[in-house]
Formats: sequence, C-alpha cells, structure tokens
Amino acid sequence: DEKEKFEPTVFRDTIVQGLNEAGDDLEAIAKFLDATGSRLDYRRYADTLFDILVAGSMLAPGGTRIDDNDKTKMTNHCVFFADEDHDAIRNYAQVNKG
Repeated sequence: DEKEKFEPTVFRDTIVQGLNEAGDDLEAIAKFLDATGSRLDYRRYADTLFDILVAGSMLAPGGTRIDDNDKTKMTNHCVFFADEDHDAIRNYAQVNKG
C-alpha cells in the first residue's frame, strides 16, 4: 500500500500557473478552478488553496509568503490584490465559492 506524496509546492505551482494564464477574466478563473478540482485534491491541499486564493501564494507560519519573489510562484488574482471596493471583493468571493 503506497502512500501518496504530499506536495503542496507542486499543487501551488499548478494553481498559480492556471490563474495567471486565465488573465483578468474571473469567469475563466472560475472555469479553471472547476476543471482543476476534478484532477487535483482540493481537500488535501485546502490550506494551500486558501492561501493562494486570498494572499496570492503559500504562506509560512506567521503569515509571510513563501514565493521568494518568484513571479511563477505567485498570482495577483487573489483577494489581497483585488480592488478595494465591495463589488470587487464580492466577485472574488463568488469565484472562490464556485
């Protein structure tokens, strides 16, 4: 009985790449997340997914990002980079609810 490896950085890289390729289209982002959910184990990587959708990358204990300023490991398509108005935040919340 072989155990599956826990690889949050591989998960992060896959999600970030897809979000960045979707561009600024929140509908494309939602479609990407729906399609990817059938291939990746969102439950297993829930903390990593939450970090990405809220902060744009994985977070270390204490809240610092683990991306070493490598743009391939971070996305601007997250709540922290959204416009600071009610509608923008609500749109991101709706995408994340899927």
